[in-house]
Amino acid sequence: MTDRYCVFGHPVGHSKSPAIHAAFADQTGEAIDYTAIEAPLDDFAGAWRAFIAAGGRGANVTVPFKEEAFRLCEVLSPRALRAGAVNTLILGGNGQSNDLKVYGDTTDGVGLVRDLERHGVTLAGARLLVLGAGGAVRGVLEPLLAAAPASLVVANRTAEKAEALAADFADLGEIRGGGFDAISGPFDVVINGTSASLAGDLPPLPDDLFADGATAYDMMYGAEPTVFLQWAAERGARGVDGLGMLVEQAAESFFLWRHRRPDTDPVLEALRRAL
Repeated sequence: MTDRYCVFGHPVGHSKSPAIHAAFADQTGEAIDYTAIEAPLDDFAGAWRAFIAAGGRGANVTVPFKEEAFRLCEVLSPRALRAGAVNTLILGGNGQSNDLKVYGDTTDGVGLVRDLERHGVTLAGARLLVLGAGGAVRGVLEPLLAAAPASLVVANRTAEKAEALAADFADLGEIRGGGFDAISGPFDVVINGTSASLAGDLPPLPDDLFADGATAYDMMYGAEPTVFLQWAAERGARGVDGLGMLVEQAAESFFLWRHRRPDTDPVLEALRRAL
């Protein structure tokens, strides 16, 4: 029997998730059918119910529905509760009963940390800077702090938003927030969680941002380095884009659904060649 999964988004036609999960299924021998579904902006919950009624077992959720997915869950993982958003939905049991609980989790932070580790980045004892204070950043702070960095700074155009976000996670480690104008380096790892790269833009950053041997990580990716990664390279930092994070968060979702952990390296290499 083939189990059905999907990714919900709006828009979602550009999503690489169907190709990624098809590769995971081929690799592990799991019988799944994974598609992309563009949910209406005003009725994500209805799209989820319709998918389940048609035999769906679980889903990934991308923008702009992660907060709505969070609200419809009956059971939430601790990391989803911290993030206030869900990117992975799991229907309990065999998917045949309307009484089954909907479980929600978020795998973005796990994906980021695993990709950093793939590139040999040591987070323990490191000085981290995360740019942005939106949902993408909120979803990765807990796993970053769990890696025991020496400090973590969240910087945002609106300082108050970064300060409030840091306060929400202050019980987990050394973290503070502020505006871009208050950034004081150097840092060992700088993670761009803003959407500026999508517009070819760059946050206002000081030139002395990077420590010797620092890594610059952009959650965005493309065939060419983003503006942020180009800027970082000019200042001596090693650049890593977010394609590996995409694959690693998908692998964690696959594990939650199927209890099989796929090998991400060949899938990432194939995606990179196709860019």
